[in-house]
Amino acid sequence: MKFFLNIIISILILNCSSNTDPKIQISTGVKGNKGSFEKVLNLTVKTSIEDFDISYYLNNKQINQTHKFLETDPLGEYIIKIKLRKGDKIFERNIVYTLLSDKPPKLYKYEIINIFPHDIEAYTQGLEFDGDHLYESTGLNGKSTLRKVNYETGEIIEIKKLDDAFFGEGITLINNRIIQLTWKSLKGFIYNKTNLEMIKSFPYFDSKEGWGLCNDGNKLYKSDGSENIWILNPTDLSEEKRIQVVTNKSALKKINELEWVSGKIYANTYQFQKDVVVIINPQTGRVEGVVDFSGLKEKVKQHKKLNVLNGIAYHKSRKTFFVTGKNWNRMFEVKILSKF
Repeated sequence: MKFFLNIIISILILNCSSNTDPKIQISTGVKGNKGSFEKVLNLTVKTSIEDFDISYYLNNKQINQTHKFLETDPLGEYIIKIKLRKGDKIFERNIVYTLLSDKPPKLYKYEIINIFPHDIEAYTQGLEFDGDHLYESTGLNGKSTLRKVNYETGEIIEIKKLDDAFFGEGITLINNRIIQLTWKSLKGFIYNKTNLEMIKSFPYFDSKEGWGLCNDGNKLYKSDGSENIWILNPTDLSEEKRIQVVTNKSALKKINELEWVSGKIYANTYQFQKDVVVIINPQTGRVEGVVDFSGLKEKVKQHKKLNVLNGIAYHKSRKTFFVTGKNWNRMFEVKILSKF
């Protein structure tokens, strides 16, 4: 009986061994699987399989064993996949490679031009000019609004309150309409610019949250709290593609309120644990600059509900930026200057 038991165990071990996936290790030839476009991928594989055919893929597009990224390639994470073929069997393995910026962001400072009153109860989430008219979106469930504001006096000219279920987020104006995001409700709203009358809502797709919004006159750009900025179709607001926001060291998450200025995206972010705005190349996702707004928060009324810098709007004719924060009693008109 013991003899037969040993035979059965041996057969089970052999069967299990034959069904075990082979060991496959992929190397990119780049330390930490992170590098700029100047680094060349040299893909090699260590495996227990013998006499196999191999093919290499980058985001499901076949590439050679050596691959060089272009300076214009979008930054961020890429999926490198290898396929090993032995007879009629195919074995696949994936690794993640991160394409970083080849240079650190330029540093900027600010100069205050004017100080204007701002509603201290406004939990500012979106800010944008249309000529001299300032539009603002505020957040918090039960307190979220869309409003038209006299920026010089802080007076609310017109206001639209959101249903208590919605947490208002970023806004942008395009084709005489206002587009407003909500945070976690998986939908946004479209309004008539002249009277703030809601026209319709629209759903989110792969992006699961709404944070910031801007436009280039054609496409819309939407942040969702991750490193992604989604490029939206202006007609149906569908997500056509995305870029990832990346420095020379890592991807940046918590990208918040957005503003489009001279072909660049200016974005509030919580990434650095301080009040900063990053300047993003919308083609590649490269962070080209960081504006340090330290010190502004100390210039507003200090109170229990005081929160972070959030809200950046560009005034085209004045060629200046307007910035404020959540529950700030002041809004600042500033110029952005090189730090060095």
